[in-house]
Amino acid sequence: MKTEPKPKRKATVGEALIPLLFLIGVLAYSLVKLDADPHIPLILGAFAAGLIGIFRLGFTWKELEEGVLDTIRMAMQAVLILMVVGTLIGTWILSGTVPSMIYWGLKIISPAIFLPATTLICCIVSLATGSSWTTAGTVGIALIGIGQGLGMPLPLVAGAIISGAYFGDKMSPLSDTTNLAPAMAGATLFDHIKHMIYTTGPSLIIALVLYGIIGMRYAGKELDISQIEVMRSALEGGFNTLSPILLIPPVVVILMVVCKMPAIPGLLIGSLLGAIFAAVFQGADLGSIIGAAHYGYVSETGVKAVDELLSRGGLDSMMWTVSLILCALTLGGILEKTGMLEALANALLKFSKGTFGLVLATIVSCIGVNLATGEQYLSLVLPGRMYKNEYRKRGLHPKNLSRALEDSGTLLSPLIPWNTCGAYMWVTLGVHPFAYLPFAFLNLINPLVSLFYAATGITMEKLPPEEMKIVEQEIKEGVL
Repeated sequence: MKTEPKPKRKATVGEALIPLLFLIGVLAYSLVKLDADPHIPLILGAFAAGLIGIFRLGFTWKELEEGVLDTIRMAMQAVLILMVVGTLIGTWILSGTVPSMIYWGLKIISPAIFLPATTLICCIVSLATGSSWTTAGTVGIALIGIGQGLGMPLPLVAGAIISGAYFGDKMSPLSDTTNLAPAMAGATLFDHIKHMIYTTGPSLIIALVLYGIIGMRYAGKELDISQIEVMRSALEGGFNTLSPILLIPPVVVILMVVCKMPAIPGLLIGSLLGAIFAAVFQGADLGSIIGAAHYGYVSETGVKAVDELLSRGGLDSMMWTVSLILCALTLGGILEKTGMLEALANALLKFSKGTFGLVLATIVSCIGVNLATGEQYLSLVLPGRMYKNEYRKRGLHPKNLSRALEDSGTLLSPLIPWNTCGAYMWVTLGVHPFAYLPFAFLNLINPLVSLFYAATGITMEKLPPEEMKIVEQEIKEGVL
């Protein structure tokens, strides 16, 4: 006899909070007390959410599984990019490309201007490519090495890289997030970009001033030239040549991305160029090239700082991060499928009085989705869908929503270790997100500037009168 499926019901706020509070508790205990990785806590959080979905809300395991797989599909491009970047880093170090960038950077850049210069370089590259990941995986690695040679704390250097990389990720019309946010909010791309200048421009200026002030502290100190010379000598001794010709692969990759070549084939070509350059300029055989692409490069110069910096990359080095992303997406898929995220967003709306309250609810939701699901795209998609009608009801232009989504969802994602972006930056730059978080000034300042505008009404553009008439009619008809 065939049984009728259990009727589903909407999740309450209390039910939605249970798996999240459980996750926070398990994560805190595991990370702080046990010094464990976040993978198992995320799986346990997903298990708790699944139990509530099945036994309280009436979902079947098959439905939850579909939600998980749908969410994972959304992030598969990011996972594939992550894997390709692993091979790219391995071949670029073996070829001498990354060592050359570090070698010549140590010769040119001084401590006083290093942090602002780092931010601006990453701004330019990410604006041109539309990709914070490409920026971190190319010039970011070199800048980490230069900063180490100049005696800069690596979390500080990583913070400057993240600030610059995410400026372009947020502002470039080539960026996927820059296109996704207005699509979710109902705004046009260039209206969205122009509107973001009001929050992102001042945030970048403040960040550059702060980096300049911090950089001046190092300008007053005597630069340890001997340490820099030791690093440069180790680099010279470890490679046949460190010619500027070896900078061709990153230039080619950046140009390909600017010319709108898809990221994955562009990065694969970059990896192939690294392999060719390794054979031609460093005399590497096929076995060494495949080994570097798969397992990463192992530096044996005898200088600890150089060996720690260059012993990285390879496909295998990204598997820890890929597994972390899959664990986070499993939790996120269940939370979205069961409607728990929607329940929390609706609860926030009850307290969002006025424009400030609405923007605050949007930003809090983006942060919550980033924390709960570990996926930057979901932090734009879910709050965008949830609040789109509410902004219209209140007579606010959709570009206010799209800006708030990017001011928080895009910029705060690399600060969370189990987020796809945070995990990528962690493994690529070699610095824990919690370590560079206090120094990612642009990422921290931008949401505050957004809230300031919401509180004062500055730049919070209203719907045009003709659109307001349509909204009023839709409210009367019960459409909104």
